[in-house]
Amino acid sequence: MKSFPALFAVGLFAFSIPVAGQNYPTKPVHVVITFGPGTATDIVGRVVTQKLSEFWGQPVIVDNRVGAGGAIGSAAVAKAPPDGYTLLLNSSSHTINPAIYAKLPYDTLKDFVDIAPIAGQPNVLVVNPGSGPKTLAQFVADAKARPGKINFASAGTGSGTHLNLEKFKLAAGIDATHIPYKGSPEVFTDILGGRVDCYFAPISAAMTLIKGGKLRPLAVSSASRSSLLPDVPTVAESGYPGFQFTLWFGVWGPARMANELVERLNREVSRAVAAPDVKKSLADQGNETMSMTPAEFAKFVRSEVEDVMRVTKAAGIKPQ
Repeated sequence: MKSFPALFAVGLFAFSIPVAGQNYPTKPVHVVITFGPGTATDIVGRVVTQKLSEFWGQPVIVDNRVGAGGAIGSAAVAKAPPDGYTLLLNSSSHTINPAIYAKLPYDTLKDFVDIAPIAGQPNVLVVNPGSGPKTLAQFVADAKARPGKINFASAGTGSGTHLNLEKFKLAAGIDATHIPYKGSPEVFTDILGGRVDCYFAPISAAMTLIKGGKLRPLAVSSASRSSLLPDVPTVAESGYPGFQFTLWFGVWGPARMANELVERLNREVSRAVAAPDVKKSLADQGNETMSMTPAEFAKFVRSEVEDVMRVTKAAGIKPQ
């Protein structure tokens, strides 16, 4: 039988968890964003973290940890104390990496708690305006005429832009070479310089260059056309019925966070995303906001992991 002091200590610890959740945060919160400045993940992440800082009256410090399709930043958060003061803001690459990397320094489904989704946006297939193809059909015809010669860029192996291209290669039946980069800014530099042929770019990251005539959009990856590019057809409309891909973003924490704190963070992230100024800012970048409970988000994450495994297996991609 436990002594009174031991029972008192257990009771005090149990009582302290909800109190900590209610008082949180009492100091700056660090948010690791897994892609660099100027990427879609960073753009979306900074809009939401700024609003959270306003709500909390505490600094929310963004730390861009770049590399390995988001795995480097994710690994840092997986090892952090589960007290809510180190959070992960990642894209759908979070659910792609298990199928791409054979030896991740963490377990995607066991080492994180799924807190809340933020939003999703389409990718847009872009090429240099000086290149030949003006439609997706022309692009595919060119790729089939030159198997293996077309270079597809991505924002990194394991990124959402990588999976999007693999999914499209399967749908179109084309052979193209994958060239991974560290993020969208580097890809755009090489497309403009003629060193890479095309990119399924996050629409938020590509719009300025598209509007400036520096990139030619051929198709968007979403099920319906984007309000930002109403004249650009979807991949599905362009001859591939049922094709759809959404680049989405969410918030995670280290495993073993107290349920009270997870629920609190879910409410706060959802409140930030629903704020009129945030919602408008996200919409202006081509995003549709998302709202789920932690349990719903956890179920969604697991279904996405399974779908990615299916696509990469069909594409013959083996974890490296």
